[in-house]
Amino acid sequence: KQWYQRRVRGFLFRVRCWQFRQLASVHRASRPTRPDKARRLGYKAKQGVCIYRTRVKRGGRKRTASKGICYGKPKTSGVNELKFQRSIQSVAEERVGRACGGLRVMNSYWVGQDAV
Repeated sequence: KQWYQRRVRGFLFRVRCWQFRQLASVHRASRPTRPDKARRLGYKAKQGVCIYRTRVKRGGRKRTASKGICYGKPKTSGVNELKFQRSIQSVAEERVGRACGGLRVMNSYWVGQDAV
């Protein structure tokens, strides 16, 4: 039974990822994707509490250097292999906070990841 549940979960995960890709990068969700996690983080189904879903690109960050020219010491001359210093979760929270200026971000949780 366990292998079957894992298979069903994987299928749901793939379908959900596809559905989320079709939506805008920041959009309102009618209900939480993971109700158990949402409630642990303080979600209550009442007025004034709403759920937003956002998408953040994965992978490293590239330095914005004109023609790839980085001045200074050789140590700082990289363009491609830079790692962003903030977590994906904090970036997602910031984007939702900016998109919904009148609301306040309470908490957030992971719902899925894709190759994008």
